[in-house]
Amino acid sequence: MYFYRLLQWTWGLPQTLAGAIVYIMNKSCKHYSYKGAIVTEWKSKSSLSLGMFLFVTDDPFYYYPQYRNEYDLESFSKMLMVHEYGHTIQSLIFGSLYLFLVGIPSIAWSFFPVFVRKRERDKISYFSAYPERWANQLGEKISGEISIGEPV
Repeated sequence: MYFYRLLQWTWGLPQTLAGAIVYIMNKSCKHYSYKGAIVTEWKSKSSLSLGMFLFVTDDPFYYYPQYRNEYDLESFSKMLMVHEYGHTIQSLIFGSLYLFLVGIPSIAWSFFPVFVRKRERDKISYFSAYPERWANQLGEKISGEISIGEPV
C-alpha cells in the first residue's frame, strides 16, 4: 500500500492532485480505503478515478439499469469500484500521461453525444472501449475480485 501511494503521489501526481481536490470538495461523503486507494461514495450519477482517489456513485444503476435484475446494490457497487480501481493501475502505468491516454478518451467515450448515440445504435457496451475494458481486466487481476462485465 505504501509503494502504491508513493507512486501515485510522484509518478501520477497530476491526476492524484486533481483527485485530492475533488476529495476535499466531497469531504462530507463516506470515505474508506480499498487496496491503497481512497474511495469516496459521492452523489454524482457517474464514477471517476483520479490517481489514488476513486469516486464511486451512490446510484450505480443509473447508467447501468440492465444490471439491476442481475445484481444487488452492494455487489454491483463493488464491481464498479473494482473497475475504477483498474483505472488507478492505469495511472501507475502511464504516470502523468494518464489524463491524455486514459482520462480524456474515457470521458469522451462516456459523455460525448456522438459516442453515446453510437453505443445505443450499435448496441455496444460502454466497457468495450480500450480504457474501460482494460480497467476491468487490471482491476480484476490486481484485486482478485470481479469487475463489471461486457453486456450492453
